[in-house]
Amino acid sequence: MGTNAYLFNQLDRQCSVGPLVALVGPTAVGKSELSLALADRLPLEIVNADSRQVYRYMDIGTSKPTRLERERVTHHVMDVVDPDEEFSLATYLRLARSAIQAVSASGRIPLIVGGTGQYVWSLVEGWMVPEVPPDSEFRREMEEYARTHGSATLHAKLERIDAEAAARIQATNVRRLIRALELHRVTGQRPSALLWRRHGMDPEAVVMGVALDRSLLIARVDSRIDRMIRHGFPEEVRWLLDRGYSPTLPSMSSIGYGEMTEYVEGRSDLNTTVCRIRRATRRLIRRQHAWFRPSDERIVWLNGANGDAAVEQAVRIVQGVKR
Repeated sequence: MGTNAYLFNQLDRQCSVGPLVALVGPTAVGKSELSLALADRLPLEIVNADSRQVYRYMDIGTSKPTRLERERVTHHVMDVVDPDEEFSLATYLRLARSAIQAVSASGRIPLIVGGTGQYVWSLVEGWMVPEVPPDSEFRREMEEYARTHGSATLHAKLERIDAEAAARIQATNVRRLIRALELHRVTGQRPSALLWRRHGMDPEAVVMGVALDRSLLIARVDSRIDRMIRHGFPEEVRWLLDRGYSPTLPSMSSIGYGEMTEYVEGRSDLNTTVCRIRRATRRLIRRQHAWFRPSDERIVWLNGANGDAAVEQAVRIVQGVKR
């Protein structure tokens, strides 16, 4: 089998999994609370679309649903890999599509919930991404190159190969730059050509977004971070480090984990750490707003400040989706 046939044989499979319903929005906006309220009213199961909640043992820092909440409604594609295991968009799509098909076959409603825009739109738009295994040696070589010459040199290297892919990746995002270069090295293809969108958004799919005034959202973020500290976030990070999970792992690059690592290792005080986590979370929210824009007509917006009305509106929307 040729290289392209090997890499793209999965692309011949049917990627559409039927009409979808998604609930999106920035971190701390109230997606989890709304999804649980919907589960009390409708026969649904949740398909996770948070790129950090796929990792086991990383519970407090990712604001993962509690054990009681997961007993209240089944959650899929959560706790599926250890923090030192590779996890890619292609892996996510395979697991999420399998979960969606299983939930639908049982007669229940799969509800995609999360703030990782790439995960949500890849499902809703039917993206097809080949699973290219990681090349550890090449990654180490590129990481060293970035440390020596700067990440901008990697970005320039990618731009010479594929300007479209380079335009989608920030020059400071070393991990994504290396992955794009790795795809080119393994396949000989432009990285942007390896991500296929066979069709646009399914006309029967619905994306609901939770909106909240920025000042209220920031207040919720600050409250959540304080709650994470009280509930043992420093101890969770110490536990991960004690078991050999390196701070350099992609999983440990999640917001809060790098900052908290410096605290538990004695290189930062708690107040400084909390302030840094708050700033990083605000940056994350700006990136999430880029994925879920208020002007995006594909998204039906719910008022997160009016919980009861948002639940009623969401129930009507979900019930109206063809199945």
